[in-house]
Amino acid sequence: MAYQIDFTKFPELVSQFSKTEVDTAHVEYLDRKLHGLWGLGRNLVLVWVPHERAIDVLVIPHYTLSEFSARRREEADDPQDMMYGMDQRSERSQNVLEDVISGPKQVDEGECDHLCKLLERDTKRIELPFEPGVDVPLSMIETLVKRYSISYVEDRAVALFDIVGFSLLSALDQVTQLNSLAFSVNSAYSKMLNNDIEISFARSTTGDGFYIWNRDRSIQANVNLYHFMHLVLADNAIARSKSASNTTPHLRGCFHVGGHYEFYQSEGLNPTIYSYIVGDVTIELARMIDRALPGQILVGDFWVPMPDWEHGMVIKIDTLQFIDKAQETLSGLEGLVLSGDDIDDIKCYLTGERMDDETFGVSRFQLADKHGRLRNVYNAKVNIYRGDAVPIYLGLQISDLGDFDFVAKEFVTPVAHNAGA
Repeated sequence: MAYQIDFTKFPELVSQFSKTEVDTAHVEYLDRKLHGLWGLGRNLVLVWVPHERAIDVLVIPHYTLSEFSARRREEADDPQDMMYGMDQRSERSQNVLEDVISGPKQVDEGECDHLCKLLERDTKRIELPFEPGVDVPLSMIETLVKRYSISYVEDRAVALFDIVGFSLLSALDQVTQLNSLAFSVNSAYSKMLNNDIEISFARSTTGDGFYIWNRDRSIQANVNLYHFMHLVLADNAIARSKSASNTTPHLRGCFHVGGHYEFYQSEGLNPTIYSYIVGDVTIELARMIDRALPGQILVGDFWVPMPDWEHGMVIKIDTLQFIDKAQETLSGLEGLVLSGDDIDDIKCYLTGERMDDETFGVSRFQLADKHGRLRNVYNAKVNIYRGDAVPIYLGLQISDLGDFDFVAKEFVTPVAHNAGA
């Protein structure tokens, strides 16, 4: 049976098609060739190099990266190798692969040759009925290749929504509550688009909730996801106030920025249309949500570099700076309508104890997971004010954290705001 992708359902390609006059037959031809090399998920395309009417691709079995990494670690642990400096060469080799996975898939011939020698593999040439970069943009080819590859992102913001008591519900109630959460996600997405706030969100299910992330990468993209999280929780809170028992979920949420691998799983004979993520950021979120109370919002303790496309630089930002940036840009949400009422004002902040000078400190909590590993988190609040309507308060106040299971708490820094603790 001939393989053919429906590009109208491939979000990363839809916008590119709308801006170009590319012959879809060219894209379909290349995709079929990549699909054949992919081998039903056995292989992945590590990098590619464009030529006049062809591309060279370095194709490796998916397990090669793990084997290579393990082999280099063994070499680095060898005392004799360390004596002669082999551990440094192993580390450099390891860093090369990490750079490749986290960088663009398109490389020049020199880098491709180096990777071929490193992995003891040869490239495969795909002859094409078109010229890359002329008939089909290189960015579109890059998007196609990524679907058959694996990527690493170190600065991705991810939100996790978890339905409280999900496992205790009947199967019908579980379906109802998952659908309610999905509707809140779609409703929030629609509101942001209507207010010209760009977010290309993706999601994957956890069974009793969703991981949600922004496909775009930048400081603003991560901030937009944080705002998106507010709107999802607000829509859910309004729905809960109007719904019957067990039809709308009681949520708890976590937000973190960190690294993860991104890939496309096999679905039948093809890779899926939507990507999946797994890595440090999802692991941290899963551990955080285990300790979160019903209705609580936790934000992870991060300090990661984020691209600032507006100024053409990369800036390392911590949690406190990120929340400040989120508060600075909240004006973009003013005027949005929630349950028939315009949003007049929003306050988002990290909670802490009231100080003698009437300012509030920020408290950082240390949590221990079931394995005894420690991590730092912050308790977050969001207050949404809507004209004469009752304000929407999201998250828990300090006074509500009596059952919060933490190992230690420390004062971080005072901040001046009038939102309350």
